[in-house]
Amino acid sequence: MNIASRRNFLVKLGAVGSLSFLSNLSRGNNQIDSIISAKAEKSEDELVTDETFWYQIKMAFSVSPTLINLNNGGVSPQPKVVQDAVERYNKLSNETPSFYMWRTLDDGREPLRRKLAELAGCSPDNLAIMRNSSEALENIIFGITLQRGDEVVLSKQDYPNMINAWKQREHREGIVLKWISLDLPTTDEDYLYKSYTQAFTNKTKVVHITHLINWCGQIVPTQKIAIEARSKGILSVIDGAHSFAHIEYNIPDLEGDFYGTSLHKWLCAPFGSGLLYVKKDKISSLYPLMAAGDPVSTDIRKFENLGTRSFAIEQAIGQAIDFHYMIGSSLKQKRLEYLKQYWCNKLKKVNGVTIHTPLDPKFSCAIANFKIANMETHAISSELLSKYKVHTVSIVWDNIDSVRVTPNVYTTTRDLDVFIQAVEKMVASKS
Repeated sequence: MNIASRRNFLVKLGAVGSLSFLSNLSRGNNQIDSIISAKAEKSEDELVTDETFWYQIKMAFSVSPTLINLNNGGVSPQPKVVQDAVERYNKLSNETPSFYMWRTLDDGREPLRRKLAELAGCSPDNLAIMRNSSEALENIIFGITLQRGDEVVLSKQDYPNMINAWKQREHREGIVLKWISLDLPTTDEDYLYKSYTQAFTNKTKVVHITHLINWCGQIVPTQKIAIEARSKGILSVIDGAHSFAHIEYNIPDLEGDFYGTSLHKWLCAPFGSGLLYVKKDKISSLYPLMAAGDPVSTDIRKFENLGTRSFAIEQAIGQAIDFHYMIGSSLKQKRLEYLKQYWCNKLKKVNGVTIHTPLDPKFSCAIANFKIANMETHAISSELLSKYKVHTVSIVWDNIDSVRVTPNVYTTTRDLDVFIQAVEKMVASKS
């Protein structure tokens, strides 16, 4: 691609505010230049199935040459440019910590907040920079004022840290937890909606909704539930740990009052990075987990009194956003959906294999589960790893009992073919 064409492509991407970010990302990096050039030459639909393009993406990561990682649902690796940024910022911090860390790098927080807000589709004044979903959501869970007897509706399929946080409030303060249990997988949106809303009573003060359930990839109609909750004066807390930078949406469009996510999952940001979103009119009434000078301030920054933290990790989030923009939210989601369909559609034809995640893109994306008949879930995952060097995770939680498979943008169909053939051999050996 000539210089003029490359610049035109960057200008096109600059329409979403990422021109300068991408210029910085690609400067002196031949791998990134190759990806940008390849993307400019084909349509999005062509790129979804272009394995040469995705091989270039794979080369931008430090992927294990001996292990196929299909457990990106827990935490995602960082592209090399993000790893390099962390190392660079950390070395700078160590030259004179009180100057370079507390002054130079800390000055980057507001530009980073604006950059995150652009990606999240909201105002910077609604976002606090956190270290993970649990920290973000526990600011919410422990910060909402509740009285003894007040009810909170939540699901048995929510994430354990959040369940435990609510249980602690129940134990100490006498709030009432109203549990629902979702029969999954399902493509019945009305069932999911009513499972939550029919649990509402005149004592319900909060509903906790996991947007995309980590155990099996089920997408919940969060917006619809949150709108109904608001009509009844009920606050909505949204766990977006597995949906942010995975499926395309703006946080305010979910209609939640509060939202938390990890950035080290689908954004591929440094380990130990996350964000908290609070609606502007709810900031004052939400008490911070780490005490602030003015706990009822309307400034979102009151939630960031963490003391000394890794400024290198925080600032390298910017490079992860750049990398995400380089691929594009829409293309990324389409590719992840394609990868799910690729392996699920092949394995569902194998006698003895069942898929435990809805294949409809409205109800799932990258994360999907499967099971082999007459074989324990843990045994399936263990054999895939020990015999075929394919890393998955066995999920046994409440009413979910299956193996979770989670590819990412660096996963190729060749990787999935190894996994598919391994499962076919395992099934054949059991028959």
